[in-house]
Amino acid sequence: MEDYLNGLNDSQRAAVTYTGGTSLVIAGAGSGKTRVLTCKIAYLLQQGIPPQTILALTFTNKAAKEMKERIAGIVGDAVARRLWMGTFHAVFSRILRSEADRIGYPSDFTIYDSTDSKNLLKAIIKEMQLDDKEYRPGMVQSRISNAKNALVTCHRYEHDKELVDYDIKARIPLLRDIYKRYQSRCHQAGAMDFDDLLLQTNILFRDHSDVLEKYRSFFQYILVDEYQDTNFAQHLIVQRLSEAHGRLTVVGDDAQSIYSFRGANIDNILQLGSKYPNCQTFKLERNYRSTRNIVDAANSLIHKNKEQIPKTVYSENEEGSRIQVFASLSDYEEAHAVASKIEGMQRGNSRYTYADFAILYRTNAQSRLLEEALRKRGIAYKIYGGLSFYQRKEIKDVIAYFRLIVNPHDEEALKRVINYPSRGIGDTTVGKLSEAAASHAVSLWTVLQDPAGYGMSVNAGTLNKLTKFCEFIASFTAFAAEYPAEETAKHTVEYSGIYELLMQDRSVEGIGKQKNMDELLKGIAEFTHIRREEGAEQVSLSDFLSEVSLLTDQDKDTAEQTDRVTLMTVHSAKGLEFCNVSIAGLEEDLFPSTQAKESPCAIEEERRLLYVALTRAKENCTLSYAKSRFRNGKTTLCNPSRFLRDIDSRFLQMPDDAFAPSFPHSFRPDRPLYQQRQQPQAPSHLQPLPSVPSSSTVPQSPSSDIRLKAGDRVLHDRFGEGEVIAVEGSGGDAKATIRFAHSGEKKILLKFARLTVL
Repeated sequence: MEDYLNGLNDSQRAAVTYTGGTSLVIAGAGSGKTRVLTCKIAYLLQQGIPPQTILALTFTNKAAKEMKERIAGIVGDAVARRLWMGTFHAVFSRILRSEADRIGYPSDFTIYDSTDSKNLLKAIIKEMQLDDKEYRPGMVQSRISNAKNALVTCHRYEHDKELVDYDIKARIPLLRDIYKRYQSRCHQAGAMDFDDLLLQTNILFRDHSDVLEKYRSFFQYILVDEYQDTNFAQHLIVQRLSEAHGRLTVVGDDAQSIYSFRGANIDNILQLGSKYPNCQTFKLERNYRSTRNIVDAANSLIHKNKEQIPKTVYSENEEGSRIQVFASLSDYEEAHAVASKIEGMQRGNSRYTYADFAILYRTNAQSRLLEEALRKRGIAYKIYGGLSFYQRKEIKDVIAYFRLIVNPHDEEALKRVINYPSRGIGDTTVGKLSEAAASHAVSLWTVLQDPAGYGMSVNAGTLNKLTKFCEFIASFTAFAAEYPAEETAKHTVEYSGIYELLMQDRSVEGIGKQKNMDELLKGIAEFTHIRREEGAEQVSLSDFLSEVSLLTDQDKDTAEQTDRVTLMTVHSAKGLEFCNVSIAGLEEDLFPSTQAKESPCAIEEERRLLYVALTRAKENCTLSYAKSRFRNGKTTLCNPSRFLRDIDSRFLQMPDDAFAPSFPHSFRPDRPLYQQRQQPQAPSHLQPLPSVPSSSTVPQSPSSDIRLKAGDRVLHDRFGEGEVIAVEGSGGDAKATIRFAHSGEKKILLKFARLTVL
C-alpha cells in the first residue's frame, strides 16, 4: 500500500506524512493538489485511523467523487465508503438530520433548492401586497442568502440598525419582514434551504455544546479542500470542530481566490496561522501542467499582489513558446483574429483537435462576437457552464418581442411576452385564449383583438388588460415601420419595461444580464451599419431576425459534436486545463472590471483572476485586447489592461504588425503601457439606457470623398487592415471590394464606410 507515496515529490510527501497537528498546504496551480489530499487520507488510514473518523470536505460533488474513487483504488472500496467525505452541504445535512430535534426540525426535513426558495419568496411578496419590481424575488433571495452566510438570522437582521438603514436607503424597508416570514414558512413546512444547512449547523454547535463535543471527539482528522473559497459560515464550522484537537489539514491557493462575490473570504486562508499558532505550512510549488514560460509569466503577474502567501511556483516541463499578445483595432477584429488563430493552429498541428482549445473572457456578454467569428469559420464550439448568447433568457425574451412586432401571429413569441414584464394576464386567461384560437382555427393574436367575437367571456378588468397589450404591440409595430432596426430595438427594450426590470437587479447575475442586453443592442447597431456599408437602403428588424434565426439554428447542428472549442468565463474555468488557451478582452474597464477600479482589494482579486486564466494553459496561451469597442452605437477607444504591464515582458511575444501598439517601447520602465485617452465611465449598469443614434449620427469617416484604387491598403475601424481589390460606381453609389486579413472579402458602400487610406 505504500507504493502510492513513491510517486510524490518531496514537498508533496512532506505534506502527506505530517500528522503532528494543523497544517496548511498551499497548492500552486497544477501542483497535484487532489493527489496530495487523496494520499493524505490513505496515509491516515494506513496509520490506523478509522475511516469513519476522517472528515473530508470539498466544494463540489465531482471533487468528492473523484477523491473517493482514487482512495478506493488504494485502500479498497469498502474502506473508502466509510469515510465522511462530501461537500459542506452534504456532510452537514447528514449531521442536521441526526440532531434535528435539538433545533426544532423533523429529521426528514425537506431541502429547498434555489427554485423552491424563489417560489416561496414570490408567494410571500404577493401576500404582503408588495411591488415585485421593487422587491424582486431574485434580489431578495440573494440578500437573505448573504445574510445567512454571514450568520445573520432573521431575528438579528431586524434588530441590526446598519442593515435596516441600508434597506431603507435602497427603498426595500420591508425586507426584514420578508426574511422573517420566509424563515417562519420554511420552519412550518419542515424545510431548510441550502444556506440554512450551514446556518443551522452553526446554531446547533453554538447552542448545544454537548453536540459540538460529540462531533469534535468523533472526527479525529479534518481535511478541507479549496480553503480559499470558504465563507464565514464554513470557516466557523471548521474552526469549531477542530480547535480543540487541532488535527486539521486545509489545502488551497490564495492566488486562486476569485469568488468573493459568493461570500468567499481570502482572509480565511491568509490568517490561518494566527488562528492555529502551531500550524505547519507546506508549499507545493512545482507545476506539472504548464510550460516554464507560462508558469513564469503567471508568477510575474501574481507577485504584484500585496496580500498573499509568498511562494514561487516553478515548472520542469519544456520552456515552451512565449505568451503571444496581440492588439486588434476593434472587438470585432479581435474575435475574428482569435478564431483565425485557433483555426490555423488546429490545421497546422495534427496533434490538436478543437477540443484542445479554450477561449476565456471576463464577462458572458463577450461571447457574442466570439461565437459569431467561430460560426463564420465553421468551427464547432460549446459554452461551458452556460448558454450561447442567443439562448440566454433575457435575450430570448427581447427576441420574442422583436418576433411579435414583425409578426403578431407568432404564437410562441406572444405567449412568452404577454405577461412579461408582469401585466396581470395569467396562465388561465392565456389558456382560454389558446382554446378559442384552436377551436376557430385562427391565431392567438386574432382572438386577442376580439375575445368576445370568438366566444370568450372575460371580465372588464381582464378585457382592459388584453386591449392595452394589443395597443402596446401595435405601437411597436408602427414604430418599426418608420425606423431602422437599431432604433426599433432600443425603443422596444426601453418601453417594454424589460430594461428597467433588469436595471433593478444589482446582483452579479443581474449586472451580467444588463451587459448582455447592452451587447444585444450593440450587435443590432453593428448589423445595421454593416448592411448599410454593403449597400442596403433600409435595414429592418425583420432582417436582423433572419440573421439570428440562422445563428440559433447552427447551435442545434453542433450540439452533439464532441470536437468543439470551449468558451467560458474565467470564473467557470477554475480547475480545468487545456492545451491552448486564448484570453480575450484584456482592457481597462473590462479586465479589470470597472467595478473593481476604486478598490485595491478588488484589483488584487481581478489580478488573481487573470492568474487563474493563464494557468489553465498547458502548452500555448494568447492574450488579446481591442483598441476600440463598439458600445452604445458608437466606437469607444479602449486602454490595454494594466495587467499586461504587470507580466514580465521576457515571457511575452509582442505583436509585430504595424498596427499594434509599440509594445517594445511601451514596456520600458520610464513609459507606461498605455496613455489615458478618456475619463473612466460609471459602470454600465448604473447608467441610463443609452440612446442608439441613427445611422446619420454614427461616427464615420467621409469615405465617399476618398479616391480608392485596386491595390490600396486601407484600415477599417472594425474589420482592420485590408487591400482594395476593385472599385465600382461613383459618387454616393461607389463601392469597393476589400479583402481584410481576418474578416475575408467585403463589398462596401463607400458613403457609409469608415476607412482610412494607409
